[in-house]
Amino acid sequence: MLGLAGLTLWLAGALAVLVAHPSLGLIMRLLAILLFAVASFKRPSLLVWTFLAMLAGVELGFDVPHLAVQVRFLGDLFLRLIRMIVAPLIFATITTGIAGHNHLRSIGRVALKSLIFFEVATTLGLIIGTLAMNLSGAGWGVTLPFNSEVAPAVQAVQTWQQIIVNLFPENIAQAVAQNQILQVAVFSLLFGVALAMLPAQKRAPLLSVLQAIADTMFQLTRIIMYLAPIAAGAALAYTVGSLGLATLLPLGKLVLTCYAALIAFAVLVLIPILIAFRIPLSKFIAAVGEPAAIGFATTTSEAALPLAMERMEEFGVPRWIVSFVIPAGYSFNMTGGSVYLSMAAEFAAQAAEIHLSLVQHISILATLMLASKGVAGVPRASLVVLMATAAAIHIPTAPILLILGVDALMDMGRTAMNVVGNCMACAIVARSEQSLSIPPLIHT
Repeated sequence: MLGLAGLTLWLAGALAVLVAHPSLGLIMRLLAILLFAVASFKRPSLLVWTFLAMLAGVELGFDVPHLAVQVRFLGDLFLRLIRMIVAPLIFATITTGIAGHNHLRSIGRVALKSLIFFEVATTLGLIIGTLAMNLSGAGWGVTLPFNSEVAPAVQAVQTWQQIIVNLFPENIAQAVAQNQILQVAVFSLLFGVALAMLPAQKRAPLLSVLQAIADTMFQLTRIIMYLAPIAAGAALAYTVGSLGLATLLPLGKLVLTCYAALIAFAVLVLIPILIAFRIPLSKFIAAVGEPAAIGFATTTSEAALPLAMERMEEFGVPRWIVSFVIPAGYSFNMTGGSVYLSMAAEFAAQAAEIHLSLVQHISILATLMLASKGVAGVPRASLVVLMATAAAIHIPTAPILLILGVDALMDMGRTAMNVVGNCMACAIVARSEQSLSIPPLIHT
């Protein structure tokens, strides 16, 4: 109750700023954070502490923006620690999962089911994003920047041949150094298959070592996660402090439309899928709450990857499925990003005062479906896809430059949804394989 009261009071304090009562609003928000802190001490958990730090970070960004932009290094430090453990964690869990339990015949089936889920969810997300933007009309009447501005340089979308070639590392050390998660996963998969084909007496010593490495990496994950609330607060403080309300307000309708579309996607797509596969909603939400919160605050699925793997294993998904599906989803899953992409493309057309026909709407969806499959591992992937789509349907780039002003705020929501989508894929694939064993209690 204290937490709910604190959140309500904080929202009221934020609204007070808009009605010309900044001092009253500040007092209300600080009191709200105090109430939430008391509630977090009574019921300590990583999720509660992360949420408290996020509120404090937003407050710091509002009130002391020059200090807020300097605390970004805390979030960067957390991401470095996460990247430090991702590759050995994936290698150890995939290898032990395959070679330790002889799941060779199930690998192809699990991969196919994962890709089908990602494709269906992405397509439905594209449709919902298109409908949301057409209902809100957030792009109509927006003042565009000068067309003389140069669009940021982005890499070209990869061809399907390049995508297949890039799945396989030419140097595993280089793949680890460049943080190519999918390449590490493919190497681990091949290594696990080769190890499983050895006689039991030959693979047993190496399996024992790899199992110890996997257990150690999960323990190291728990240690690093103590820094997650600080990193979340620092990331939000930097975002709010660097953007400011002056940038947010003109595009507030776009941001609100984005989050309304993400909520609609969760209610109309994700929840019915969970119900159809008999996944307990309350336990699933408890399992994905912390990884989703970390993804939301840090705007990177990578930060949530180790914790998501641990939580889904605790949820009852076998380790070999978790260690295969989540790294694959990190590169291929765009359940949240698809909602944003179609919405952003429609916004760009509206801002350019282009009235799209039904055929053009379908053309946008088709272009996004194809382009989004070729951006795995590409920096600023959403920008790559948006630019490719704009060029295909002759939309000027000026509206896309405008979107970039508040992209960080929308990136929070779509990243959290991507994390949820990855975890959903794990649970659904495990249920379809009759391998899901949900325990009575889930760690929170």
